[in-house]
Amino acid sequence: MLGVVGHRRRLAALAAGMVAVLAGLLLPVAPAAGAAQQEETQRWTGTWATAQHAAYDPGTSEVTVRIPVHVSAGGSSVRVRLTNDFTTEPVTIGHATVGLRDGGSAVTKPRKLSFGGKSEVTIPAGEQAASDQVTLAVPARDLVVSLYFPGRLTHISQHWMGLQTVYWTPDGGGDHAGDADGGAFTRTESSFPFLTGVDVQGGSAAGSVVALGDSITDGAASTSDANRRWPDYLAARLSGCSTTAGVLNEGISGNRITAGVDGNPSALDRLERDVLSQPGARTVVLFEGVNDLSWGGATGDQVIDGMKEIARRVHGRGLRLIGATVVPYRGWGDWWTEAKEADRQKVNAFVRDSGGVLDGYADFDRAVRDPDDPSRYAAAFDSGDHLHPNDTGMKAFADAVDLPGLRVARDCPSTRVRLTPYRPSLQAGGEGTKITATVTNDGRSTATDVRSRLDLPAGWSAEPAGGTDLPSLGPGESTTVTWSVTAGSDTAWGTHPLGVRSSYLQGDKQRFDTDEVDATVTPAPSGVQAPYLTTAATGDAQYAQNGAQFAIWAGGQDLSGWKDEKAAVYLPGAAPSSGTVTARVVGQTGSGPSAKAGIAVANDLTAPEKGGYAVLTMSAQYGLEFLTDSDGDGRLDTWAGGGSSYHPAWLRLVRDGTAYTAYASADGTAWQQVATATVPSASGDGDAGMVASAVNLNYPGEITTAIFDSFSTNK
Repeated sequence: MLGVVGHRRRLAALAAGMVAVLAGLLLPVAPAAGAAQQEETQRWTGTWATAQHAAYDPGTSEVTVRIPVHVSAGGSSVRVRLTNDFTTEPVTIGHATVGLRDGGSAVTKPRKLSFGGKSEVTIPAGEQAASDQVTLAVPARDLVVSLYFPGRLTHISQHWMGLQTVYWTPDGGGDHAGDADGGAFTRTESSFPFLTGVDVQGGSAAGSVVALGDSITDGAASTSDANRRWPDYLAARLSGCSTTAGVLNEGISGNRITAGVDGNPSALDRLERDVLSQPGARTVVLFEGVNDLSWGGATGDQVIDGMKEIARRVHGRGLRLIGATVVPYRGWGDWWTEAKEADRQKVNAFVRDSGGVLDGYADFDRAVRDPDDPSRYAAAFDSGDHLHPNDTGMKAFADAVDLPGLRVARDCPSTRVRLTPYRPSLQAGGEGTKITATVTNDGRSTATDVRSRLDLPAGWSAEPAGGTDLPSLGPGESTTVTWSVTAGSDTAWGTHPLGVRSSYLQGDKQRFDTDEVDATVTPAPSGVQAPYLTTAATGDAQYAQNGAQFAIWAGGQDLSGWKDEKAAVYLPGAAPSSGTVTARVVGQTGSGPSAKAGIAVANDLTAPEKGGYAVLTMSAQYGLEFLTDSDGDGRLDTWAGGGSSYHPAWLRLVRDGTAYTAYASADGTAWQQVATATVPSASGDGDAGMVASAVNLNYPGEITTAIFDSFSTNK
């Protein structure tokens, strides 16, 4: 939750933001608009936002970026807002487009954006720009904003923790903002550059809710590229109302109420820019304080005073303020103490009973705390670091928000459904796994004809333990439905979405709610099919194959010069004397941090002492390892590599006679050269295969499991 090191914020940026607030809108860098235009722009509603807070020099030129954003409310027209707030130089955008996402970096019919009628806009340092209105039917789904930067891009103003894949062209790639396909976008990052907001008109939204927070609101520890931050779940709940609302995520990792740093201004310092100036804002949810109380050194009274000041300024602009209680954090590093816990309880007592300072509260503390130890997260909601929630915890926060209390949407569903566990594990073709849906009615009237069903991947089955329908569910009541879910024997190993849909009658209207979790399908030992063979230097190896997927369960003390204890799935004679061997390691579990998985070649993999032996692996935690046998005695006596581990990992050995070159890639497109080595004993076409070793010298008897989903050899 500690914030990224930022850059100095210029005073001019704050002044520019204040001018925009006083004007009541964010205008493009263009001549001042007339009164009629100002009245029109005031009807915009924010549907997506992020808090820009830092800048860096990318060292690139002539590039285009493509930014997917998951909007929260739809409309019939759209505009985007850009910022150059944390920089000292102007930035020029030569071409900008917006369109509906068509998967990955592809866009359906991108629409050209203009700024004050012009296709190019230069944004001075510390200022913002809003595009002109574009007619586009915007559903509550992913849009894509593309920006082309002509010439040298001297800096990028960013929100660094996007938890979203953002696509870039390579250096010198040129203008691809108008492309429908995404083939030109070969680089990826996960921060949001320049884009600070997307607004809509003509939809059913009656305004927007602004979530002001820190890394928990920012989505830390939630699933990337899945929109599972708690504001995303809140937006999903509001989408079922007769009149919906936008939800704007203004979380910054490491943010505090009582103090700020360069690149991460305090909640008070950024309130005007990130909250009060948001188009269509009606209600603010304030979820901050844990950083202040833990590592920030603030007292409970100081946090309360800050909340009171935020309330004064929010109310002064005619907005409502909902406070969220501070979550437990015992076990998060060494930050928790009894005294700090007392301060947390003091702040939470104020949030629950503020004497009218707040307009309501959401009890996030109660939603996720352990009933047996309220100073800690309950295990079901803990991501593992004891501060940030997992996806289920994020849902619990959204569920704790009283929708009528937001006063921004009408006629909202009162009954919700949640699936547990949030990451169930199933074995392909194995026995059933228990999946439970909990249906809760938190409304003020009875829900009737309550029906629940699972949405399963093809080839899966589910057997309910009892009925799935319920005649009625009273206010405040919950019910559960449990299924035994079985994955098909030929299901691909990896992650599969598993959904539930519950429908019910509320008054005279049929309503529904949905939830989704990621189910992980794991392999079971079953052997491999011809022409693949197996060999092992340990007696505890097992194997499985599912089409192009392979699994190896292996022990072994090491795979290096002093020990050669591994298990392998290989193709005899498949390593060409001049060509490549490539595989992708999806993941590796079990054993210790030095466990290895990767590719190997040799004249004979069953007898490495026959020469030509080389191995390229990704270790569980210590990065790449490229090992070769320089003298033909069967021992791996040269080494290169290191760095950080990543999975999935593409690994490639390129052979040219006795010269071997190792490469690695995170995406199979951009390859990093690890090293080159000479293996004099290599001769003819050798064996090539996938290998794994537990490296369990310090973990005796433990097994590692390595999974591959691609293996190929080419001359």
